[in-house]
Amino acid sequence: MMRCTVYPVVGRSFHKSSISCSPILNFIWQRNSFSISAGACSSNNYKSATDSSPLSGLESVMLEYIFGKKKATQVAHSIWKHVVQKGDIVVDATCGNGYDTLAMVYMVADKSCTGRVYSMDIQETALQNTTSLLDKLLDPDEKEIVDLSIKCHSKMEEVVPRGIMVRLVAFNLGYLPGGDKTIITNSKTTLLGMEAASRIIASGGLISLLVYVGHPGGMEEYKMVEEFASRLPVNEWICCKLQMLNRPLAPIVVLLCKR
Repeated sequence: MMRCTVYPVVGRSFHKSSISCSPILNFIWQRNSFSISAGACSSNNYKSATDSSPLSGLESVMLEYIFGKKKATQVAHSIWKHVVQKGDIVVDATCGNGYDTLAMVYMVADKSCTGRVYSMDIQETALQNTTSLLDKLLDPDEKEIVDLSIKCHSKMEEVVPRGIMVRLVAFNLGYLPGGDKTIITNSKTTLLGMEAASRIIASGGLISLLVYVGHPGGMEEYKMVEEFASRLPVNEWICCKLQMLNRPLAPIVVLLCKR
Protein backbone atom coordinates (compact mmCIF):
# COMPACT_ATOMS: atom_id res chain seq x y z
CA MET A 1 0.00 0.00 0.00
CA MET A 2 1.29 3.48 -0.87
CA ARG A 3 1.43 5.85 2.06
CA CYS A 4 2.36 9.48 2.29
CA THR A 5 2.56 12.06 5.02
CA VAL A 6 2.08 15.80 5.01
CA TYR A 7 4.73 17.09 7.39
CA PRO A 8 5.01 20.52 8.98
CA VAL A 9 8.54 21.79 8.40
CA VAL A 10 8.26 24.33 11.20
CA GLY A 11 7.82 22.61 14.53
CA ARG A 12 6.39 25.37 16.75
CA SER A 13 2.64 25.66 17.11
CA PHE A 14 0.49 28.80 16.92
CA HIS A 15 -3.17 29.69 17.29
CA LYS A 16 -5.25 29.22 14.18
CA SER A 17 -7.31 32.35 14.83
CA SER A 18 -4.22 34.44 14.04
CA ILE A 19 -4.30 33.32 10.40
CA SER A 20 -5.94 35.73 7.98
CA CYS A 21 -4.76 34.82 4.51
CA SER A 22 -5.54 32.88 1.34
CA PRO A 23 -7.55 29.61 1.41
CA ILE A 24 -4.46 27.54 0.62
CA LEU A 25 -2.76 28.71 3.82
CA ASN A 26 -5.75 27.62 5.85
CA PHE A 27 -5.76 24.30 3.99
CA ILE A 28 -2.11 23.76 4.86
CA TRP A 29 -2.75 24.70 8.47
CA GLN A 30 -5.53 22.10 8.64
CA ARG A 31 -3.47 19.41 6.92
CA ASN A 32 0.11 19.93 8.09
CA SER A 33 -0.12 18.35 11.52
CA PHE A 34 -1.18 14.80 10.74
CA SER A 35 -0.56 11.85 8.44
CA ILE A 36 -2.81 10.94 5.52
CA SER A 37 -2.89 7.20 4.86
CA ALA A 38 -4.29 5.78 1.64
CA GLY A 39 -5.72 2.86 3.58
CA ALA A 40 -7.87 5.14 5.71
CA CYS A 41 -10.09 6.39 2.88
CA SER A 42 -13.07 4.49 1.50
CA SER A 43 -14.76 5.53 -1.75
CA ASN A 44 -17.58 7.10 0.28
CA ASN A 45 -15.08 9.09 2.33
CA TYR A 46 -13.38 10.17 -0.90
CA LYS A 47 -16.64 11.47 -2.34
CA SER A 48 -17.58 13.20 0.91
CA ALA A 49 -14.20 14.93 1.19
CA THR A 50 -14.21 16.19 -2.38
CA ASP A 51 -17.86 17.29 -2.36
CA SER A 52 -17.95 19.16 0.94
CA SER A 53 -14.72 21.18 0.90
CA PRO A 54 -14.47 24.73 -0.45
CA LEU A 55 -11.14 23.54 -1.86
CA SER A 56 -12.72 20.54 -3.54
CA GLY A 57 -10.45 20.60 -6.59
CA LEU A 58 -7.34 20.55 -4.45
CA GLU A 59 -8.66 17.87 -2.10
CA SER A 60 -9.48 15.67 -5.08
CA VAL A 61 -5.98 15.99 -6.53
CA MET A 62 -4.41 15.31 -3.13
CA LEU A 63 -6.41 12.11 -2.75
CA GLU A 64 -5.57 11.01 -6.28
CA TYR A 65 -1.90 11.62 -5.48
CA ILE A 66 -2.21 9.43 -2.38
CA PHE A 67 -3.76 6.66 -4.48
CA GLY A 68 -1.01 6.97 -7.11
CA LYS A 69 -3.19 8.54 -9.81
CA LYS A 70 -1.56 11.99 -9.88
CA LYS A 71 2.05 13.12 -10.02
CA ALA A 72 3.74 15.54 -7.65
CA THR A 73 3.86 18.14 -10.44
CA GLN A 74 0.08 17.95 -10.78
CA VAL A 75 -0.34 18.46 -7.05
CA ALA A 76 1.93 21.50 -7.20
CA HIS A 77 0.00 23.02 -10.12
CA SER A 78 -3.30 22.48 -8.33
CA ILE A 79 -1.97 24.23 -5.23
CA TRP A 80 -0.77 27.15 -7.35
CA LYS A 81 -4.28 27.59 -8.73
CA HIS A 82 -5.58 28.22 -5.22
CA VAL A 83 -2.99 30.96 -4.68
CA VAL A 84 -2.58 32.68 -8.06
CA GLN A 85 -5.21 34.99 -9.51
CA LYS A 86 -5.67 36.64 -12.89
CA GLY A 87 -3.35 39.61 -13.26
CA ASP A 88 -0.79 38.35 -10.72
CA ILE A 89 2.96 38.42 -11.17
CA VAL A 90 4.69 35.04 -10.81
CA VAL A 91 8.16 33.57 -11.25
CA ASP A 92 9.25 30.26 -12.77
CA ALA A 93 12.75 30.03 -11.31
CA THR A 94 13.70 26.93 -13.35
CA CYS A 95 11.71 26.86 -16.58
CA GLY A 96 13.10 23.54 -17.88
CA ASN A 97 10.94 22.39 -20.79
CA GLY A 98 8.34 25.08 -20.18
CA TYR A 99 5.40 23.23 -18.63
CA ASP A 100 5.43 25.21 -15.39
CA THR A 101 5.70 28.47 -17.30
CA LEU A 102 2.78 27.45 -19.50
CA ALA A 103 0.65 26.59 -16.46
CA MET A 104 1.48 29.97 -14.91
CA VAL A 105 0.46 31.85 -18.06
CA TYR A 106 -2.96 30.20 -18.02
CA MET A 107 -3.34 31.20 -14.37
CA VAL A 108 -2.45 34.90 -14.67
CA ALA A 109 -3.41 35.88 -18.23
CA ASP A 110 -6.48 38.07 -18.65
CA LYS A 111 -7.74 40.82 -20.94
CA SER A 112 -6.07 43.53 -18.88
CA CYS A 113 -2.61 42.06 -19.65
CA THR A 114 -1.46 43.07 -16.15
CA GLY A 115 -0.29 39.55 -15.30
CA ARG A 116 3.34 38.68 -15.82
CA VAL A 117 5.40 35.49 -15.82
CA TYR A 118 9.12 35.88 -15.24
CA SER A 119 10.75 32.64 -16.38
CA MET A 120 14.44 31.78 -16.23
CA ASP A 121 16.97 29.02 -16.64
CA ILE A 122 20.74 28.78 -17.01
CA GLN A 123 20.52 26.51 -20.08
CA GLU A 124 19.91 27.83 -23.56
CA THR A 125 18.27 24.49 -24.41
CA ALA A 126 15.70 25.03 -21.66
CA LEU A 127 14.76 28.46 -23.01
CA GLN A 128 14.53 27.09 -26.55
CA ASN A 129 12.26 24.25 -25.38
CA THR A 130 10.10 26.65 -23.38
CA THR A 131 9.82 29.08 -26.29
CA SER A 132 8.83 26.26 -28.63
CA LEU A 133 6.12 25.05 -26.24
CA LEU A 134 4.70 28.55 -25.73
CA ASP A 135 4.73 29.26 -29.48
CA LYS A 136 2.74 26.09 -30.03
CA LEU A 137 0.08 26.57 -27.36
CA LEU A 138 -0.31 30.29 -26.64
CA ASP A 139 -1.76 33.13 -28.68
CA PRO A 140 0.35 36.26 -29.26
CA ASP A 141 -1.25 38.23 -26.41
CA GLU A 142 -0.53 35.44 -23.94
CA LYS A 143 3.08 35.11 -25.07
CA GLU A 144 3.55 38.85 -24.54
CA ILE A 145 3.22 38.47 -20.76
CA VAL A 146 6.16 36.03 -20.53
CA ASP A 147 9.64 37.37 -19.83
CA LEU A 148 12.26 34.68 -20.58
CA SER A 149 15.81 35.11 -19.30
CA ILE A 150 19.01 33.08 -19.42
CA LYS A 151 19.66 33.54 -15.76
CA CYS A 152 20.38 31.45 -12.67
CA HIS A 153 17.54 31.41 -10.14
CA SER A 154 19.97 32.90 -7.62
CA LYS A 155 19.77 36.08 -9.74
CA MET A 156 15.98 36.38 -9.92
CA GLU A 157 16.04 39.84 -8.35
CA GLU A 158 17.89 40.97 -11.48
CA VAL A 159 14.96 39.72 -13.56
CA VAL A 160 11.96 40.88 -11.51
CA PRO A 161 11.80 44.70 -11.48
CA ARG A 162 12.74 46.34 -8.20
CA GLY A 163 9.80 46.96 -5.89
CA ILE A 164 7.57 44.33 -7.53
CA MET A 165 6.04 41.77 -5.16
CA VAL A 166 5.07 38.42 -6.66
CA ARG A 167 2.36 35.90 -5.81
CA LEU A 168 4.26 32.70 -6.63
CA VAL A 169 7.87 31.61 -7.06
CA ALA A 170 8.25 28.01 -8.23
CA PHE A 171 11.41 25.89 -8.28
CA ASN A 172 11.59 22.53 -10.07
CA LEU A 173 14.98 21.29 -8.91
CA GLY A 174 17.33 18.71 -10.40
CA TYR A 175 18.28 18.38 -14.08
CA LEU A 176 16.54 19.23 -17.33
CA PRO A 177 14.32 16.28 -18.36
CA GLY A 178 15.70 14.94 -21.62
CA GLY A 179 18.79 17.12 -21.27
CA ASP A 180 22.30 16.83 -19.89
CA LYS A 181 21.97 15.09 -16.52
CA THR A 182 25.33 16.41 -15.38
CA ILE A 183 23.93 19.96 -15.29
CA ILE A 184 21.91 20.14 -12.09
CA THR A 185 20.71 22.71 -9.61
CA ASN A 186 22.87 22.84 -6.51
CA SER A 187 22.53 23.75 -2.85
CA LYS A 188 24.51 26.98 -3.04
CA THR A 189 22.59 28.67 -5.86
CA THR A 190 19.24 27.24 -4.77
CA LEU A 191 19.74 28.69 -1.29
CA LEU A 192 20.45 32.10 -2.83
CA GLY A 193 17.35 31.67 -4.99
CA MET A 194 15.16 30.84 -2.01
CA GLU A 195 16.51 33.81 -0.09
CA ALA A 196 15.73 36.06 -3.06
CA ALA A 197 12.25 34.55 -3.40
CA SER A 198 11.54 35.19 0.29
CA ARG A 199 12.32 38.87 -0.23
CA ILE A 200 10.01 39.40 -3.21
CA ILE A 201 7.05 37.17 -2.30
CA ALA A 202 3.87 39.03 -1.37
CA SER A 203 1.80 38.41 1.74
CA GLY A 204 -0.48 35.45 0.99
CA GLY A 205 1.96 34.25 -1.66
CA LEU A 206 3.76 30.95 -2.06
CA ILE A 207 7.25 29.61 -2.68
CA SER A 208 6.79 26.15 -4.20
CA LEU A 209 9.62 23.66 -4.58
CA LEU A 210 9.58 20.27 -6.25
CA VAL A 211 12.76 18.60 -5.03
CA TYR A 212 14.14 15.53 -6.82
CA VAL A 213 16.39 13.44 -4.59
CA GLY A 214 17.23 10.43 -6.78
CA HIS A 215 20.26 11.91 -8.52
CA PRO A 216 23.73 12.74 -7.13
CA GLY A 217 23.49 15.94 -5.11
CA GLY A 218 19.71 15.78 -4.90
CA MET A 219 19.49 14.67 -1.27
CA GLU A 220 22.02 17.29 -0.21
CA GLU A 221 19.96 19.97 -1.94
CA TYR A 222 16.77 18.71 -0.29
CA LYS A 223 18.36 18.87 3.17
CA MET A 224 19.33 22.47 2.49
CA VAL A 225 15.77 23.30 1.42
CA GLU A 226 14.36 21.71 4.56
CA GLU A 227 16.86 23.51 6.78
CA PHE A 228 16.05 26.86 5.16
CA ALA A 229 12.31 26.32 5.63
CA SER A 230 12.78 25.27 9.24
CA ARG A 231 14.52 28.56 10.03
CA LEU A 232 11.74 30.79 8.69
CA PRO A 233 9.90 32.64 11.50
CA VAL A 234 6.64 30.93 12.39
CA ASN A 235 4.78 34.22 12.79
CA GLU A 236 5.53 35.08 9.14
CA TRP A 237 5.53 31.72 7.33
CA ILE A 238 3.65 28.42 7.18
CA CYS A 239 5.96 25.70 5.84
CA CYS A 240 5.21 22.05 5.07
CA LYS A 241 6.21 19.20 2.80
CA LEU A 242 4.47 16.35 1.02
CA GLN A 243 6.61 13.21 0.98
CA MET A 244 6.08 9.55 0.13
CA LEU A 245 7.16 7.24 2.95
CA ASN A 246 7.81 4.03 1.02
CA ARG A 247 9.33 5.69 -2.07
CA PRO A 248 12.50 7.34 -0.75
CA LEU A 249 13.54 8.61 -4.19
CA ALA A 250 10.16 10.13 -5.11
CA PRO A 251 10.12 13.93 -5.57
CA ILE A 252 9.18 15.95 -2.50
CA VAL A 253 6.83 18.92 -2.62
CA VAL A 254 7.87 21.73 -0.25
CA LEU A 255 5.55 24.71 0.29
CA LEU A 256 6.58 27.96 1.97
CA CYS A 257 3.53 30.18 2.45
CA LYS A 258 3.98 33.84 3.39
CA ARG A 259 1.39 35.04 5.90
